[in-house]
Order: sequence, then C-alpha cells, then structure tokens
Amino acid sequence: MRFAVGVVLAVFCAFACAQDLEREERLAQETLATLVVGDPIRLDQKGGHRFLGLYTRAANERGAVVIAHGRGWSPDYDLYGELRTRLADVGYSTLAIQMPVLPGTAKIGDYLSTFTDSDERFALAVAWLRAKGGRRVAIVSHSLGATMANHYLIYNKTPDVDAWVMISIINGLEDMFRIKVPVLDVFGSNDWSVTRFGGDERLAQIRRIRLGPGRHRRCRTFLRGPPRRARAEHRSLSRRGAGRQIGNSAG
Repeated sequence: MRFAVGVVLAVFCAFACAQDLEREERLAQETLATLVVGDPIRLDQKGGHRFLGLYTRAANERGAVVIAHGRGWSPDYDLYGELRTRLADVGYSTLAIQMPVLPGTAKIGDYLSTFTDSDERFALAVAWLRAKGGRRVAIVSHSLGATMANHYLIYNKTPDVDAWVMISIINGLEDMFRIKVPVLDVFGSNDWSVTRFGGDERLAQIRRIRLGPGRHRRCRTFLRGPPRRARAEHRSLSRRGAGRQIGNSAG
C-alpha cells in the first residue's frame, strides 16, 4: 500500500512539474504577433522541441548578449523588450530567448525540474551567437531567469560566456566559486525581500570569485525606481532607475 501511494505521488509530481509547451507556444505566437524590432528565430533542442528567440543585431557590434526572462514571461515582455532593443542601440547584439514555462499555478520551487532544460537553452543560444560572429558573449538575466543562469554557469563545464549580469535574482546564489567570469548584481530598492536581504551575502560570494588574467572588476549596483514598478517577478524593474554603485571589489 505504501509503495502504491509513493508511485501515485511520484506520478502526480511529474505531471504537476511538467513543462507547459502549449502555454509556451501561445506566448510565442503572442510575441510574434506584436513584434516590431528584431528577427525571430527557432532553436532546436535534443528532444525535438523548438523554442523562440528574438535576435537584434547591433550596427557596430561591441559584443553580444543572451537575455533570459523571469518566471512565466516571454522574450519581448516589458523589461525584456526594453533590454534587447536598448542594448542593441548601444552596440550589443541581443538574443532574447524563451525560457521554460510551467502552468500558471506553478510555484518557484516547481521550476527546479526545468533547470536541465534551461541549461540546454542557454548553451544553444550562446553557440548561436558565437556562430554569428560574437567574440564576446554575456548573459543578462532577470529574476528566475537569473537563478537559471546561475545553474547554467556552475553546472556546465564550458558555459562559453564572458560575463554575467543578474537582475533581481531569486533564491540567492549557488557555488559562486565555480564561476570564472565578471558578475554584476542589480536589484531594486523595493524589490522582493528575498532579493534585497540577500544582497550582502551575494556580494560576499561575488568578492570570492577568482578571475583569470585580464579580468577586472565585479560590483553590485542598486537601482532606485518608483515602488509601483519594483516587483521583481510580477512587474519589471524600473526602466528609468538611476543606478549607483554601492559595493565593488577589484581583482
């Protein structure tokens, strides 16, 4: 009887945590219907799934950026649309990618089951930008997308990125000593408490990063913006926030 209950619970959990590919495709179609700037692409995963990416080429490219959104959103939604177009305006080609999504009722912890999938998406996006001629590639990630990027950078032996920007990361950092690239930690003055209160611990971890020759500074930046736009997961970070550096370490 106990074994049967265990099997039922395991099956229930598997279904509850399964990716919602239909929802992902609806988000993709909604994104494509309103797309103004950039070119849509599809990247092929090993299992046969093709996920959406939005590529915006900078006129005089200084580098390239993979942009990863937060829980349940899409690559052109609000903050992510601003990031991918404004970074391209200042010389950074961008590839904003669709991250895995679960049903709308899923909690943050449910997304742990998607991290292997998100790792593959990051790897495919980075490789695609490299194939387009990107000599320097960074990841700019927000909220749950930043947590996924953290997982990718520590569990992929060759992440092939040159820098990482995390905006309003959720659930703190993991094994920062494994990361060998410059890191920028950005969060809002009215962000989620788990993001704000974890700032000092993240800064301490970032300071312990040992960069290779030729690497320079990593720092934490604090953005002040209107409270109504400061919710990290359900509302984007303020797009007009004035940044100031409150901590850094040389190395």
